[in-house]
Amino acid sequence: MEAVALRTASERFLPLAVRYAVSFLSAFCQLFIRFSPVSCAMPDFLTAALYQFVELPDFAALQAPLLAQCEANNVKGTLLLAAEGINGTIAGPEAGVRAVLTYLRSDPRLAKLEHKEAWADRLPFYRMKVRLKREIVTMGVPEVHPALMAGEYVKPEDWNQLIHEPGVVLVDTRNDYEVSIGTFEGAINPHTTSFSELPGWVEREMAEGGKLAAQNGKKPRVAMFCTGGIRCEKSTALLRSKGFEEVYHLQGGILKYLETVPEAQSRWEGECFVFDERVSVGHGLKPGGFTLCRSCRDPLSEEDRQSPLYELGVSCPHCHGNTTEEQKAGYRERQRQVELAEKRQAAHIGVRQPGG
Repeated sequence: MEAVALRTASERFLPLAVRYAVSFLSAFCQLFIRFSPVSCAMPDFLTAALYQFVELPDFAALQAPLLAQCEANNVKGTLLLAAEGINGTIAGPEAGVRAVLTYLRSDPRLAKLEHKEAWADRLPFYRMKVRLKREIVTMGVPEVHPALMAGEYVKPEDWNQLIHEPGVVLVDTRNDYEVSIGTFEGAINPHTTSFSELPGWVEREMAEGGKLAAQNGKKPRVAMFCTGGIRCEKSTALLRSKGFEEVYHLQGGILKYLETVPEAQSRWEGECFVFDERVSVGHGLKPGGFTLCRSCRDPLSEEDRQSPLYELGVSCPHCHGNTTEEQKAGYRERQRQVELAEKRQAAHIGVRQPGG
């Protein structure tokens, strides 16, 4: 599940300058959080990542009461509301978070809302936002309605059997920087830089000779997956809107698979990019070996960090040639402030967050 968290600009389609600005802002916010009275008062916080595709034609009317409920329970984070459903991440005292979840599920349309939990030593957000959007994960195809058109869920324990059946086309719906550090054996990488590029890839691959082209007048069976479920659920709805009848998606996404399926039986290769300070995880959701470039926000392997183009907090092999010397000087000053903050045991840097 790729729920929205601290940073609202995780998609790589944003102009590079905007991404740098967000990086600076997220760093400031984290420093503010560390010294805020709220974070000092409570040592343990519950984080809940959630999403549900459901028809919410009155979504705008839900904004104010939902925000009031969160604020009344000292809950922070970001929730997105759209006609197609809800998506987001919230955090706060356990009782407060559970009260908000209960409030959401009191709406019969959200009675089956699922969420994933994690615990944090300090509050990862400094305010609460409930935003109105056209989509809860941006694809840019208005006629796709996941609540009504999504493909068939496949449980993690049944996934291996499905993807090895003859004729099944396996598609990774994540962005290229995510796929680059790990994916399922035999999966197709569409090489997208944002989720909104996926419809164009689908259209191209449906043409004769493409990976999704019909054979003898029949469209192929397709299995799709993503980090937590939201993108592949919408992707299968896209395919169904184009006449694909047998379309499947991994229930709970890659994270649920890595948590559920024993490593000896796994068909996953590499690590899974995640939108928090872990950067990547492996089987059993154990933290992986990747770190994050604080300039371009790409995941970095040990090999990347050994490159002469890598400078901590300033550049990496992926972005070194995309920034000016003036910008690099600014990043060096930021890194100096980071190191000073670390000496004071204060957090300074924010993390990259999901857009879906």
